[in-house]
Amino acid sequence: MGTPDEIPRRRLGDSDLYVSEISLGSWLTYAGGVERDSTEACTRAAFEVGINFFDTANAYGRGAAESAWGEILADYPRDSFVLATKVFFPMSDDDEDHGLSAAQIAKQLDASLKRLRTDYVDLYQCHRFDVDTPIEETMDALSEAVRAGKVRYIGFSEWTPQQIKAGLAVIDAVKFVSSQPHYSMLWRAPEAELISLCETHSISQVCWSPLAEGVLTGKYRPGEEPPADSRGASEAMSTFIGRYLNDDTLTAVQRLAPIAEGAGLTMAQLALAWVLRTPNVASAIVGASRPEQVRDNAAAAGVRLSLDTLAAIDEALGDLPVTEPRLAPGATAGVTHR
Repeated sequence: MGTPDEIPRRRLGDSDLYVSEISLGSWLTYAGGVERDSTEACTRAAFEVGINFFDTANAYGRGAAESAWGEILADYPRDSFVLATKVFFPMSDDDEDHGLSAAQIAKQLDASLKRLRTDYVDLYQCHRFDVDTPIEETMDALSEAVRAGKVRYIGFSEWTPQQIKAGLAVIDAVKFVSSQPHYSMLWRAPEAELISLCETHSISQVCWSPLAEGVLTGKYRPGEEPPADSRGASEAMSTFIGRYLNDDTLTAVQRLAPIAEGAGLTMAQLALAWVLRTPNVASAIVGASRPEQVRDNAAAAGVRLSLDTLAAIDEALGDLPVTEPRLAPGATAGVTHR
């Protein structure tokens, strides 16, 4: 695999953060779905292969993912990795315990720092847009967190162009350096407007679900039941992965197998390299339950696909609806001002 220094890194927006092209996420794995030993093994494997970017959120397991990494990452020098977390979703059954108000940002940030066992996070992201809080209040609270030294840079996830522009327009507010969109071969909506807008403002993409919930690994086959231990077999995950589990999509994905083989890649590596073909993408977030998955995914860093390979991918996927509107909390809502 080589030494960690051989893993390419990209600048995150116009910040001084340089993040590995492949990053490790903790949404479905370390929020309680994976044993503590496996969490630690995957995290240590990430360091071994040169991954320096770790992405979590307070809502993942309502603090469980942050707590797990707080314990494990304490063994590493704080300046040896880039740590990102998020705020927005409920952290309790209290209807008021969510959102991006100044009070919530202050409360949830302090709680995240405590769980993560650190004095600061490198990147603090708005997990969704809060339509119930004036954008000025949100931006002022995030800026205060930066001035207090608890946050180095800020970002957002799944904001619309209108919402992004509203945040950027707040006078004297700290500027965003990252956007975290859903982006993959099977979901290309960010290409319509988001990426170009972010390029204009020096905001990088940190993509989630670049493997389309694992569908782009090829393990789901048309006409067959999902593997018993997979996300596709989980009723809880049906909202996320269900859109891909149809014969048209799965048949098209199987056509990617010979393309990956011809490029000397696994199907997962092909999918990750495809996302990373876009200069505005700083990193692709992957989850893992086993160290070998971390190593396999990390091998996609530095891969540059040929024009022929990219054309073959487009031909294989044909006319799949890859830009159908995706509904997510706050994703299609407007902007609230004072």
